[in-house]
Amino acid sequence: MDVETIPLSQIRRAKSVEQYYRYAPIVREFPAPGKSEGVQGFFRFGDDVICFGQSSEHAVFPSVNGHLPDSLDHVQTVDSSIILPFDVDLVADNLRYERYEGLSGWQKWVQASVLRDVYYRLRPLLSVSIRKHLQKAYLRDWHTIPFPNWPVDRSVDLLFERLIVLAMRFSGIARLPFIWFWPDGYNACAILTHDVETTAGRDFCSRVMDLDDAAGIKASFQIVPEKRYTVSAGYLQSIRDRGFEINVQGLDHDGNLFGSRREFLKSAERINRYAEQYRARGFRSPILYRNIDWFQDLNFSYDLSVPNVARLEAQRGGCCTVMPFFLPGRVIELPLTTTEDYSIFNVLNEYSTTLWKQQIQIILAGHGLMTFLIHPDYVIFCKGSGRFQRIARAGEPGTFGSKCVGDAAEGSRSMVEAEK
Repeated sequence: MDVETIPLSQIRRAKSVEQYYRYAPIVREFPAPGKSEGVQGFFRFGDDVICFGQSSEHAVFPSVNGHLPDSLDHVQTVDSSIILPFDVDLVADNLRYERYEGLSGWQKWVQASVLRDVYYRLRPLLSVSIRKHLQKAYLRDWHTIPFPNWPVDRSVDLLFERLIVLAMRFSGIARLPFIWFWPDGYNACAILTHDVETTAGRDFCSRVMDLDDAAGIKASFQIVPEKRYTVSAGYLQSIRDRGFEINVQGLDHDGNLFGSRREFLKSAERINRYAEQYRARGFRSPILYRNIDWFQDLNFSYDLSVPNVARLEAQRGGCCTVMPFFLPGRVIELPLTTTEDYSIFNVLNEYSTTLWKQQIQIILAGHGLMTFLIHPDYVIFCKGSGRFQRIARAGEPGTFGSKCVGDAAEGSRSMVEAEK
């Protein structure tokens, strides 16, 4: 297409890039004729950035396997504007909202069948060894998945970085002031979360808070309101009294929260009542099951349910960013950017911090959010209890700030809203 013939009315700013860096860039794009109805697929923007969307200049592919066309070869300029063959905002949302993801045939069958319901009904009765065997069978192909990138995926962040570099190069700008991502000059931010799944885990929370305090960390505890264990007012107050946070973890941990829209709305009413009762600002979906478009029916300020890369989770996918972002409905998402402890212990059979250290270094390099998920239930009987102190010492002194989860969420909300 001849970019010189594009009407100015069809050219608009890439708002997601402006919001990310909080300055008014010159990066622009145009909606190709009919692309809103076109097929979406994968393509590249340089060697290391994978995108999912539509292109006006080349084909797109349904999977990441094999050679992908590179949209960077089709970038053009008009005056001081960069014209891209794809919609940056759409690509960013497709990645962050996991619009690209589709289950393989047999996994889709398992997820949609009665086997999933049977499994989660029996799950509390199954020994860890049986659960490990079943989960390993389900996740056996995790190391062959080409996308998102393992162990951390920064596709959205790298896309924005590349666009800023292009904008500066075409504009002859050597330095570009922008508002830094985190307060007090920190390179990154870290938060610690605890999902409480069983009575044993609930009863171990006091010891977990001791470990957190010894490491100088104030974490959040995600509580299952129904069926799993008794949630007394005294238990909740014991968490608040020590300066820790309380969030809601689904409704009953049966793995069926997103089974149907009708049932979800019924559950959402009860979840919202528990949010008010617990004075909870945040939510995490059990087993990290999620439907991005439905979270807006829950009355929370922030969500903790979307992994950065979900190769080792029952629901595959990942948001492909290490930064907080808004979900539909203006709920702030604090993505899970490191691998949860259960997967490390029981799927990878690792009891070291090697993977976490690798992920920390990648996130630090990208100035992102480090979110850790450690279950009180799984550190009781294993070698995992010493990880709290080792996480605190994983970065160089002063390189990242450890925040209460709610404070990090409100700070992220202010940061993102200030971008508009």
